[in-house]
Amino acid sequence: MFPRSTNYEGREAAGRLEFHVSTFMKRAITEETATPELHSSPMAKKPVKYAVVDAFTESAFKGNPAAVCLLEEERDDDWLQALAMEFNISQTGYLTRITEPEPLDSSATISTPRFRLRWFTPVKEVNLCGHATLAAAHLLFTSSLVKGNLIEFITLSGVLTARKVMEGDKSDAWKCENGEAQERFYIELDFPTVPMVEYNSAEVASISKALNGASVIDIKRTEKDDILAVLPSGKTVVDIEPQFDEIRKLPGRGLIITGLAPPDSEFDFISRFFCPKYGFNEDPVCGSAHCCLALYWSQKLGKCDFLAYQASPRSGILNIHLDEQNQRVLLRGKAVTIMEGCVLV
Repeated sequence: MFPRSTNYEGREAAGRLEFHVSTFMKRAITEETATPELHSSPMAKKPVKYAVVDAFTESAFKGNPAAVCLLEEERDDDWLQALAMEFNISQTGYLTRITEPEPLDSSATISTPRFRLRWFTPVKEVNLCGHATLAAAHLLFTSSLVKGNLIEFITLSGVLTARKVMEGDKSDAWKCENGEAQERFYIELDFPTVPMVEYNSAEVASISKALNGASVIDIKRTEKDDILAVLPSGKTVVDIEPQFDEIRKLPGRGLIITGLAPPDSEFDFISRFFCPKYGFNEDPVCGSAHCCLALYWSQKLGKCDFLAYQASPRSGILNIHLDEQNQRVLLRGKAVTIMEGCVLV
């Protein structure tokens, strides 16, 4: 976690003082003037702790930001959607701990911690999100809310796992940050592949127009209702100036573009993901999009391990392994917590 600045700490301390004084005065007034009946009103909702985490990066203000909220009690869907709109970033994830039965035998193995996880864009709920899952796992691992190196998430896409993978050997697994030792680790997500089908070639002209006239050499449609457009090169992907009004007119959810990385690059392929229909024009780093990209590039390159670069303005890096036999994609990345707080309503 990056250190807070002195100015921020000062403002935070002042805010706490103001809050405590205000609370004290309100309590005193209430105790003097309220009737006994007023004290019997229903209890207010508990504040909701949250963090904003930059996923698929090890640098603050890079990668893809996600808000992660820890729910201690049920909230209705309207509240969840309203808060996601308030955060107004690509995804807000909501975590609810699932109570597991205690082992009958004291010698029994402690079960893997389980959380219910839901994802909301500013305008609607989605059934799969990679970067917000990475962000949720990072928050849980770094805040000591779980023990061990494995978490299970119960989601609309089934059971997804996140595993803490230490970086290098033991001597490399710690770094010194602001005088304090901190663990260095990746988080590995186990996601289902997203199959693709051939797409109507009659749409090539409209897709090219949405990409400011760029040449399109292959088109697929994913099971998640995205269009996958393959461009002549990774450089073309980087240089694209998308026409978002035209992208909104395309069928389906969003538009993924991809191309081979330059031969002298450390990466295998480059991609971007545009989804203005979901409340944000470009997804900075999309884990779920790589669940179809891994399938596509495995067929083209004859390999199952990739280093991928998402070329949004914030950019991000994904280490990917395709498990062909089980049709699973292992997405490995890092994350940074940049903000913590409480939702009071």
